Amino acid sequence: MKKCILIMNPESGKVKDKHRLKNVYDILRKYDYDGEIRYTKRKGDASEIVKSLDSSIDLVISCGGDGTLNEVVSGNLEREKKLTLANLPLGTTNDVGNMYGLNGTMLSNLELLLKGKPKKIDVIKINDVPFVYVACLGDYIDMTYNTPRELKKKYGRIAYILYGMKQLRNKIHQYELKYTIDGEEYEGTYSFIFITNSSRIAGMDDIYYDIKLNDNKFEVALAKVDNKKDMLKLLVMTQTRDIKDIPGVNYYQTDNLEIEFIDPPKSSWCIDGEEYKTSKVHFKFEVDRSTTMLMPRENISKLFDNE
Repeated sequence: MKKCILIMNPESGKVKDKHRLKNVYDILRKYDYDGEIRYTKRKGDASEIVKSLDSSIDLVISCGGDGTLNEVVSGNLEREKKLTLANLPLGTTNDVGNMYGLNGTMLSNLELLLKGKPKKIDVIKINDVPFVYVACLGDYIDMTYNTPRELKKKYGRIAYILYGMKQLRNKIHQYELKYTIDGEEYEGTYSFIFITNSSRIAGMDDIYYDIKLNDNKFEVALAKVDNKKDMLKLLVMTQTRDIKDIPGVNYYQTDNLEIEFIDPPKSSWCIDGEEYKTSKVHFKFEVDRSTTMLMPRENISKLFDNE
């Protein structure tokens, strides 16, 4: 039988019914996998587990939220021999899982994965730190990682709204920066920076209409708003217009980007839903193509070129 390791975050929003785990083993055996669950205990555990795995492992499944998936991918990138990965979404928002088409129960999603197809995916790096789907900076971004876990367990996605309402202020911070894309230099003042490889961010679908996970490119959106009224207006327009056509948003698609802040940012970057603390003012973004992900077949033609 093939060997499968499931790296499970027991604190994820949907890890509730431990009795279902017997069914997980049954499904794995149905697809000729001998499965073993490894539980994380603290931040960073998923990366360490992946790095320590034997090269004979056929499949590693990240069982948790987008942050757990980020750790699994990050640990795999540090390996000399990369392993094939999969994402079983059990978190609160599950942006990546939803984009992949994993919208059902834990068990139905597991079957979709095991019937899937391995595909090379783009992983973006910010100063050599990997992220699977988003790196962003700006006011209120912190609610993705500062919303209390107790709120998330009790209210799910609504917890982010409850926490965000407490943070609302009228004045929005501005960041003066210089940036270089494809050799062209620009400068400006912006409130929000989004570097993404996803059609879904913070639970909002279709931020971009034609995302490909293997085009060796990522999307860049730089937005300037002056107050919370303009910010809310911008959020509404992302659901009704192509982001390329929204006033006040500079959009690019590229495989290389460098950003330099004139002054150190007042807030941390958020990468894949987790805080990225750094005192640096210069950031380089590039694409890594060494990650293989087992993908549900239903969405492959939509998410990948040449399918």
